[in-house]
Amino acid sequence: MFRGFYTVATGMIAEQRRTELLSNNIANANTPGFKADQSTIRAFPDMLMSTITKSGPANRQNGYEGSSVKQIGALGTGTYMQETLPDYTQGQITATDMPTDVALVDGNLPVNEETGTKGAIFYRLQNEAGNEAYTRNGSFTLDAAGNLVNSQGLFVLSDQGQKINLQSDDFQIRENGDVYEQGRRVAKLGVAYSDEPDTLAKRDAGLYYTNNGDNLPSAYTVNGVQFSTKQGYIERSNVDSARTMTDMMTAYRAFEANQKILQAYDRSMDKAVNEIGKV
Repeated sequence: MFRGFYTVATGMIAEQRRTELLSNNIANANTPGFKADQSTIRAFPDMLMSTITKSGPANRQNGYEGSSVKQIGALGTGTYMQETLPDYTQGQITATDMPTDVALVDGNLPVNEETGTKGAIFYRLQNEAGNEAYTRNGSFTLDAAGNLVNSQGLFVLSDQGQKINLQSDDFQIRENGDVYEQGRRVAKLGVAYSDEPDTLAKRDAGLYYTNNGDNLPSAYTVNGVQFSTKQGYIERSNVDSARTMTDMMTAYRAFEANQKILQAYDRSMDKAVNEIGKV
């Protein structure tokens, strides 16, 4: 009986976390470059139950003469959310006609032969601590000093790891990432490549970091990587709102089913304590 409480509780916790994940996806359905999170729910290892049949007089060494072990079957011990992984598929490319908006358009991104996962490309940013951060959100702007920054004020880096400084918003970014101002090339937009994007740590505001603190290699120097940049466009979130709402309802129903089972266990325990206990 008590084991049933624990099993049902793990199911409720897993579905609650899944609902929170899906709610965050819905909340960022209109965030440029946002990648929807996906969850995997797994079961704890089953417990093999068995019984010992007793026959004959007690024996000090073997317990009972003629005793035998009979397997009853496996007993589930609950579920848990194993991990959350972003979906790096390309979002819809939408025109904004803003010169500071730039969209990354995936071309050929090699598949990692060891993991079987497809690589991903990101803009290179510099955070407050001076370390590199990465994002797919290309909604940029110019700060007071003329530096190209993202919506959080982090500097957009060039392929050389330098800040991109411009005199005005009258500049052009070509498909190969070259930044031109008044007909002169001033920088090349920094784009990084990860052949194992699932290992990146996802933080707030759609930022990604490497777990070991090392910088990702430049996408321009990795063999087989093909992509382009489109000025005046942004990449929209890849969240499927309709499917996410359906998944949220499914998670809610699963949570509700576990809740009903928990209430049934509670009523059974109430009878065992207050009625059978009196006998």
